Order: sequence, then C-alpha cells, then structure tokens
Amino acid sequence: MAREPGSGDVRFPLRRPAETGEDPAAVQVRAWRPSRADPASLDVKIGPVAPQPPKPTLTPDPFWRAATPPPPPPPAPPEDRSPAGEGETPNLPAIRKRFRFRWRWVSWGVAGSILLFVIAVAWLALTAPLSKSLQPPAPPSITLLSAEGKPIARRGADIAAPVDVTKLPKHVAGAFIAIEDRRFFDHMGVDPRGILRAFLHNATSSGGSQGGSTITQQLAKNAFLTSDRTVTRKLREVMIAFWLEAWLTKDEILSRYLSNVYFGDNVYGLRAAAQHYFSVEPENLTLSQATLLAGLVKAPSRLAPTGNLKGARERQKLVVGAMVAAGLLDKDEAARVRPAVLRVSKEKELPNGTYFADWVLPEARDRAGGVATEQTVKTTLETNIQAAAERAVRGAGLRKTQIALVAMRPDGRVVAMVGGNSYRDSPFNRATQARRQPGSTFKLFVYLAALRSGMTPDSLVDDSPVTIGGWSPTNSNGRYAGKITLRQAFAKSSNVVAARLTNEIGVAKVTRAARDLGISTPIANDVSIGLGTSTVSLLELTAAYAAVANGSYPVRPRGLDDAESADDWLAARLGSATRFRGGELDDMRSLLGSVVTSGTGRSAALSIPAFGKTGTTQDNRDAWFIGYAGDLVAAVWIGNDDNSPSPGLSGSGIPARVWRDFMVRALGVSLPPAPWSRTIMATTK
Repeated sequence: MAREPGSGDVRFPLRRPAETGEDPAAVQVRAWRPSRADPASLDVKIGPVAPQPPKPTLTPDPFWRAATPPPPPPPAPPEDRSPAGEGETPNLPAIRKRFRFRWRWVSWGVAGSILLFVIAVAWLALTAPLSKSLQPPAPPSITLLSAEGKPIARRGADIAAPVDVTKLPKHVAGAFIAIEDRRFFDHMGVDPRGILRAFLHNATSSGGSQGGSTITQQLAKNAFLTSDRTVTRKLREVMIAFWLEAWLTKDEILSRYLSNVYFGDNVYGLRAAAQHYFSVEPENLTLSQATLLAGLVKAPSRLAPTGNLKGARERQKLVVGAMVAAGLLDKDEAARVRPAVLRVSKEKELPNGTYFADWVLPEARDRAGGVATEQTVKTTLETNIQAAAERAVRGAGLRKTQIALVAMRPDGRVVAMVGGNSYRDSPFNRATQARRQPGSTFKLFVYLAALRSGMTPDSLVDDSPVTIGGWSPTNSNGRYAGKITLRQAFAKSSNVVAARLTNEIGVAKVTRAARDLGISTPIANDVSIGLGTSTVSLLELTAAYAAVANGSYPVRPRGLDDAESADDWLAARLGSATRFRGGELDDMRSLLGSVVTSGTGRSAALSIPAFGKTGTTQDNRDAWFIGYAGDLVAAVWIGNDDNSPSPGLSGSGIPARVWRDFMVRALGVSLPPAPWSRTIMATTK
C-alpha cells in the first residue's frame, strides 16, 4: 500500500526514516517524551502513559510500514474539576490518598492523648493521693523521756491538728491570699498572669525576686514534691496543681495549705504556729497576729520572730499593704494595725538542745523506725541526777576553760551528761566527741596488767629515776620514794613505777587490758602509754572504770531504756560479760580506794567508801577524776578546747572537788568530817 503524500511514518513514529542513510542495525529506540519547547502548544494534557504493545524484534520492510494504519491516540485524562492553573497537572486520586493518610494520624493522636490522660490520672491517684495533702512535709517527731517518764527533749517538727478555713476569721485567710496569691479564687491552679508579672519584675527590677507559684502549686510542692529546681519537678507541680483544683474546692485547698505550711522554729501548720508564737488557737487570731504569721511563709527560718522580731514586723507591714491593695482592708483599718506582740508558749516548751539528747537521738531514731507521726522514746537519764551534774558544773566557777561530766550506773546506763560549760555557746559534746590524753587515769590498765602477771597490791616496786630507750620519765612532784608497794605507787600516782611496769610487763599486755575494759580508740605501741599519752573519750574511760564497779567487763554505755534496746545484735555477737579472775577485782578496788583515802584523790572523799583515780597531763593541759561510790560511776574532765596549758590545774584539784560535790547531791550523802574534827572527837572519847 502506498503512503499518502506528506504523511510521515506513523506506524513507528520513534524510528528514524531510512532515507537518512543510517544503518538499520544501529537504530536505537528511545522513550517518548514531550517537547521542552512549549508545553502549552501540546494538544493533550500529560496524563498517565498508556501501556505500549510489544514491539517486533525485526525491522519491517518500508512497504509494510506504508500499508499499516496509524495507532489510535492515547485516551484523554479525566476531567479535572479543581481550579487548576494553566500548565498544571492536578492528580485527584493522589490528593484523596494523602487526606486519608493525615486523618489516620489525627485519629491516632486523639487516641494517644486520651490514653496519656488516663495514665496521668492513674499516676496522680497513686503518687499524689489527696489525703497526703493533709500531712505536713515534716520529719517524724521524737520526744525523749527520762527514766521516770518525764519529757526531757524533743526532736522533729511541732505539728497540730489541721484547720478549716471556713471557721477562721476572714482576715486570716485574707492575709495569706493577699501576700501569697491574690488571684487565688480566679485561676485553676496555675496563674499565667502571676507568672508574667513575676517574670517582668525579676527581669526589670534589681530588688528581691518574685515567685509566680500559686497557693495550689505551693500545696502541691509542700505535700508531694521536693524543693529541687528542675524542669521535671516544676512540670509535676503543675500537673498536681490541676489535679488538686479538679478534685477539691478552693476552701479545701486553702485549708490544707494553711495546715501544713512551714512557719519557722520547726513549727508546721497554722494551728501549731498560733499556739507556738501567740499561745492562742487559730480561730482567735487577731488581724495583727494573722498578718505577722502570713509574712513568715516567704522565709520562715530567717523571719521567725523568736530570733528576728524586727524582720518579721517589717514583713508584716508588707502584708498589711498587700491587703489594702487587694481591697481586703481599707486604709483606716490598715492604720490601726499594730505590730504583733509575741506570747511564746511555755507549757510545751522543752529543751531541744542538750548534750545527752544529741548523743542518744540517732539510736532513738533507729529504735523508733520509719514512723510518720510523733513517737516517744524512754531514755536512761535520771532528772535528779542530771540536775545535780549541772549544778556541780556551774559550781566549778570556770570561764573559758571547759568542763565535762558523765555519770552512769555500773551496768552502763548513762544517767547524767554535761558536755561543756554552755550548750548555747558550744553544742560540741566534750563527753562523747572529744579525744584527750587521759594522763594517770590510764594507769588503771597498767596495774590491771601487773595484777594479771602475778603481782599483788603489796608487791614491792622501785620508785626511783629510770631511763628506758633514751626516755626518762619523772614524777610530777619531783620526789621519789625508792622501794614502795604497788598500792603506794598507785596512790601517789608514780610515773616512774608506771613506766617500769609497762616496760617489764610489755606494751601488748597493757593494751590488752585496756581493750578488755572497753577502750576502742587507737593505742600507740610505746612504753609511754603507761602515762596516758594515747587519747580516749571521757565516756569510754568512764565505762572502763564502771567495769571495776560492776565486777565484769566490758561495760557498754547506753542511753536507752532496756525495753528500747532489747535486741542488741552487737552485744550478742561480742558475747556475754567476763568476770575478773581470782582476786583481781578485790585488788583493783583496793588500789582505787587507796587513792581517795591516802593518795592524790583525798579531796574526793565521801562519808561512804569511794574509789577513784586522778589524772593530769603534761603542762596541765587536761585534768581528770574518775571513780565510783555506791551504785554510781562518774567522771570529770577539765581543759581547754585548743589544748593550751592551764597553770595550776591538776586532777586532785577542781576535778576531784566537782566529782565530790556531784556525788554528795546525787547520792544524798554527806562529806566526811574534817581531819581536825576527827581528832577532837577521838580526844573527847
């Protein structure tokens, strides 16, 4: 068939015509594409490409090309009803698919939000129960009782019953709202306006910073959270604030806030604060009193009126001004407000800073366990004996020089403790925390080791100058007696005899005797320990002397009643007490008795048998007297905290006399008759 004139090869439109002279075997097939010249000149819009029929692999003869009819045109794309611009190629099916894809994500987001809300509500119900907002964020309070059951000290918070804001005078709630959260009744837990105001003030003012937390947020933080300045804590605070607003009324939120906010002086809650500072119930607070208490919340520790009354009253003026600005007071009422006058309650006031309480409190907390309410713990302190100890210490007449006194029963129950001249001036407990050289009081262990080696109080020893390894100890008075008995050497506190015994018996045996009687502090491996060069505590040394009074060792000092320390696992592992062997106990008591009757401790003599030992360290830095009489063991130490010398100070002087005065009052005994009165009585008979 012949082609029409002017017609091209439409059967294979992409194939080059044979007239070009190209080799048919080199002809390449190219994909069809529109012309780049002018897309607008195309007769049809570009649409989906129709599938092409398979092409033959053989090149046809030109004759057949001419006889083959042209292929049909590609189908027109569907009519586009959208307002497409010229040259655009909208694709409606793809747009619908994209919309379906977005709606799926929206539905998933809504479902996830609901799930997160349910989880948040469940988490708040478990971690922030509404009942917890009634509990002040205070540590458990422990009241220590004496052996007679009388309160002697309190540690922990002062907490009273919650308050109901509907039963309080309107000016009480108004004072707190005006100074802490003026828009309390207008927000839902978080106040954006207050946050913005605080931000602008802090950014533009050089004065004190403002906070944007609402009363609800403060309740959330106080009752459920810590004071950490982290974003996570702040977010949790906001969530709990919304939670509280959703489940509680405004009056309930304000009541719980006032019931657990801190007011200084370890006082939590409005009721406890009203009782503590003004000795009244919160329902009877005056406007003056209410404004002062409201001002304490900002900085309770710093503004507590018992220690900073001026600062508390200055803050009170700001509260009154805030009430005027909030419309809760007019200017005439504000002008009539006077500075609050304190009436600190005396009925419940207990000493909360005594040496004995500081010492026994850690163990008392362990015995009480993790309690969340007030707990009482009975101690071993006996009030009459403690009073006698304090009176004896005051009678010493010391000024800068410090003094400490410990008294215990022979079984280790501590019944009195004074750790210094004044707890207010220095709470450091010199009876339990200080480590000082014991001087000649350490000779108790030297002579116990000598008795264990086979010596007796009547054994002869040499009280004459000696040199041991280049060290030459001397007696304090510079006098030597030559051959004397062990009892005489102990009574006169001979240094050279103690050094000879330590050298001959061995340092190890002296150290072993000290360890047996309960000394746990480090002891040097040197002959000089016989003169008390290693440091000990007054409490530990007193317990060692108590072993002689008790007849068995070691004696462990304790401050809690037997019922409070029933399960002493340490004592169970260390085993039961050990009795002194043979006649060691009688010999030790004989040596200690000779000190009071005829030795360096004569000024400690009583009308009943007394036993003890004096001690004085080098340059009169420390002076001791430790002994017992009746069923009471006591020790007195005097010295300077900086370890400086005290000329004229010795164990036979002030310490022995303080010990005697204490024993007379504590035991109810009298002093022995004076030597001249004994002579007159013997003459008249």
